Amino acid sequence: MASWTRHERRMRDLEMYILVLLLWVVSTLQAAKVSPLIEKVSDHKDFKKLLRTRTNVLVLYTKSGTSGDGQLKLLSDVAQTVKGQGTIAWVNCGDTEGRKLCKKVKVDPSSKKGGVVMLHYKDGTFHTEYGRPETSKSMVAFLKDPTGAPLWEENPEAKDIVHVETEKDFRKLLKKEERPILMMFFAPWCGVCKRMQPVFQQAATETKGKYVLAGMNVHPAEFDGLKQEYTVKGYPTFCYFEKGKFQHHYENYGATAKDIAAWLKNPQPPQPKSPEVPWSETDSAVFHLTDETFDSFLEEHPSALVMFYAPWCGHCKKMKPEYDEAAEILNKDPDSPGVLAAMDTTIHKLVGERFKISGFPTVKYFEKGEDKYTLPQLRSKDKIIEWLQNPQAPPPPEQSWEDQPSSISHLGADDFREALKKKKHALVMFYAPWCPHCKNAVPHFSTAADLFKEDRKIAYAAVDCTKGQNHELCKQESVEGYPTFNYYNYGKFHDKYNGDRGEAGFIGFMRSLRGRDQEKVGKRKEEL
Repeated sequence: MASWTRHERRMRDLEMYILVLLLWVVSTLQAAKVSPLIEKVSDHKDFKKLLRTRTNVLVLYTKSGTSGDGQLKLLSDVAQTVKGQGTIAWVNCGDTEGRKLCKKVKVDPSSKKGGVVMLHYKDGTFHTEYGRPETSKSMVAFLKDPTGAPLWEENPEAKDIVHVETEKDFRKLLKKEERPILMMFFAPWCGVCKRMQPVFQQAATETKGKYVLAGMNVHPAEFDGLKQEYTVKGYPTFCYFEKGKFQHHYENYGATAKDIAAWLKNPQPPQPKSPEVPWSETDSAVFHLTDETFDSFLEEHPSALVMFYAPWCGHCKKMKPEYDEAAEILNKDPDSPGVLAAMDTTIHKLVGERFKISGFPTVKYFEKGEDKYTLPQLRSKDKIIEWLQNPQAPPPPEQSWEDQPSSISHLGADDFREALKKKKHALVMFYAPWCPHCKNAVPHFSTAADLFKEDRKIAYAAVDCTKGQNHELCKQESVEGYPTFNYYNYGKFHDKYNGDRGEAGFIGFMRSLRGRDQEKVGKRKEEL
């Protein structure tokens, strides 16, 4: 009987050992699912430190250790992709310490579907609950730009658009699809693309079954070859295919859904655009000057306003009708207080250089041949006529940003590439001096630059896109509006900055990058 009791005890001990071993295996497998890049947090002090030192944090709160298995597996992949740009943390509200933390931060995942909730924290404070699709692509996009618009494919009204992600998927679509395809190559930040997407998706619904309307974000550098192949020089670019072969482009950027549907029934190549008639060759009352006629004109006209312009300049085009209308009155009135003239300084460069014309339009007043005033405030017909009747010195000009003392690196077409090559992290603001949003951002951007001025690996730089050859540089860097902020790593474009335009945003962005650098150094030291 005693030996039987010992046997039973041994069996119980063996069962207990097997149970402990199974629990250890289960917990090991559970841990193996979670990437080391996901930070497990259970202490309130550690949680507060995490939010203090990281500017972009997505926290998964789970009811138990297993209720978030699917999300943890997905977030492990996401964490790898956003490494250095965002942080993912996990709080298990089911264990003793985690329960205390969840109570303190007032989060109850048990009240949510599946026992999980994901909350995002930006610059140390709660930002929003994550409510976008639980897919790797959507989560990565969210963490790269937490305040940005959702991906196009997340819009339920875009269900009839074929969303293409990779070049391989694109080639596969061309090869297998029998129906004609109208492909929209776009960039997520492009304003015209955003405006046309609802129209395009409505057209996709209206033509469903007969045609395929597809969309593909080709802004990343990996698609440079594809862009070259289909002559994608700007966004959006529409390409029409039949039986896998490119036919021609579609170029109606003001189209309605009905316009697109009608065009698809009879697709025709774009009509060649008639070249824009130079202003000097139009029926205009404005006197158009050249390098040769400039001085003699001023001798003949003791009171003259001259508008120095460039044909490509949008603000010049906007001002032309006003200037033309004012000239109809002033240049045809024998008792006129002065005359209006204009000069294209992209062709007639000598005079432009003589008067240091660096931005367009520049309006100058000449009295008896002398350069008397520069008048940035004269943009409308009424103001031009009113001012010429009583010429007065303009208010003193604002000191240009470049002339103000700051730690900003002001760059141009000649030194842009070389300067950025030397910096590990460079945030560049592309701007126009007249732009109100730029003016609002300047003091905050300058403050951030002052804070990091001792760090040789960091640069806060600015490019005035209205100045000289900078216009071409800004086009090359995909600047479509002001201000545009681009982040560069050793001179290579990395991403657009779409964060907060206050001090906290500009400073937090750079602190996050430097924090990642320091973590990497620390890990290397540990390995050694």
